[in-house]
Amino acid sequence: MASIRYIVTNVDRSVEFYRDKLEFSVNMHNPGKFAALVRGDLTLYLSAPGAGSGGTAGGDPEPGGWNRFMIVTKDLDGLVSRLNAGGAEFRGAISEAGAGRARLLKDPSGNLIELFEFK
Repeated sequence: MASIRYIVTNVDRSVEFYRDKLEFSVNMHNPGKFAALVRGDLTLYLSAPGAGSGGTAGGDPEPGGWNRFMIVTKDLDGLVSRLNAGGAEFRGAISEAGAGRARLLKDPSGNLIELFEFK
């Protein structure tokens, strides 16, 4: 099982995004401060900046950047279309190189999720 922590600007809005758009289930949720979400073998911890020890580790954290986790799909075009219809934001266009195709999805705080389809 893998665990990732994202710093987010709005925990509650991020919970809705991951639950409703990317099919994560909510394991724990402390409104406004923290949430633990699960999808398969991945646990995603969401923390507000400065909330708890994870929200302050290493200084003054903020969301965004290029680090990301991947969600592998068998229908990238269908997933991107569904997310577009729901008002999702993306970074760049679909890339087609190497082992497959990918599109970078932004969560409500600007953190990235790579949507990937193997060839």
